[in-house]
Amino acid sequence: MPKKQEKPTEEKAEEKAEEIVEEISKEESQEKPTEEKAEKPTEEKTSEPVEIKEIKSEKNGIIHIITSQNNTIIHMTDLSGNTISRATGGMVTKHSRLKSDPTIAMFVAKKVAERAKDLGITGLYVRTRSKTGGTSIGSSAHAAIKSLDKDGFKIISVLDTTRVPRGGPKKKGGKRGRRV
Repeated sequence: MPKKQEKPTEEKAEEKAEEIVEEISKEESQEKPTEEKAEKPTEEKTSEPVEIKEIKSEKNGIIHIITSQNNTIIHMTDLSGNTISRATGGMVTKHSRLKSDPTIAMFVAKKVAERAKDLGITGLYVRTRSKTGGTSIGSSAHAAIKSLDKDGFKIISVLDTTRVPRGGPKKKGGKRGRRV
């Protein structure tokens, strides 16, 4: 008996499907020709404004600030190590006693920053180096970093790459040592 019940339901389902197909075909025949249908969607798409978002790519560079008692050197490279710009205290001032001055370091940083802005660099990794065994990076390196920050660069990180002595300098006294 269950088989007899399945057949009528299958037949009814087929009949309903045929009726639905006929209704859909009647509705389509009553609508406008297909050419106008194709034009309407394109008109609707063109009437809506399409917003294109510009993705700003950030270019980053590496600034190497080398300070000593006598001079300040700022060397800018891209992330792969190719030189972009380089400036020293001697390029900014004619007085040798002022080459390591913090004020001159600011001018050196501005000189390097101009070239970086021309190339579209926005972010900087700063690496500082000073005298081996020194306790701090020095006032001229601080002044250069502040100047770069004021020029509108995004300082990503500051890394002190000063060399550390292992074992210290050679002791006084020669081969046999100091005789007391």
